[in-house]
Amino acid sequence: MGQEYFINSTQLEDKIRDLLPSQGGAGAGFDLSASTQIIPVIDVTESAQGSNLRVDLQTSYGFNSEVREVVNGTDILLTTTGYFRLFGHYRALSTSNTAGNIALNNGISDKNVFRVAPTVSQTMVPFDFSVFLDAGHTLKVICESSAVINVVARQIATINGELINP
Repeated sequence: MGQEYFINSTQLEDKIRDLLPSQGGAGAGFDLSASTQIIPVIDVTESAQGSNLRVDLQTSYGFNSEVREVVNGTDILLTTTGYFRLFGHYRALSTSNTAGNIALNNGISDKNVFRVAPTVSQTMVPFDFSVFLDAGHTLKVICESSAVINVVARQIATINGELINP
């Protein structure tokens, strides 16, 4: 059996009151203590949130993922609201100065979330990132002449943050 030590720290007590109001945050007194006894901690966060899938596996691509290749033009990739993971690459088809980008559009203007500036030294640029699409927004893929963007998009959560498994 371990030994128990009492901790007197107003900073720790204040933090406990802020984080756990039901554990003494309403003004009731309490003592903080430490023990030399080892107590195992089991993290059940994923199960409590309704998912038994690890986060890295939850963002995996599946058969229903959106796959596009945009060459020398503009394509609207997504119009559905929610959180999406995008993976792919920009590739220059020649040594000329070409640009490519992925942009969010709110119906009035574009905001780039990925852009390769025109330069002859960038022949292939990979990307892997997540975006959020709000109501009325679209995600566009834009390539200038002599360039291609290959992109795979998968919705990982709804607009309310509910996870979507592959």
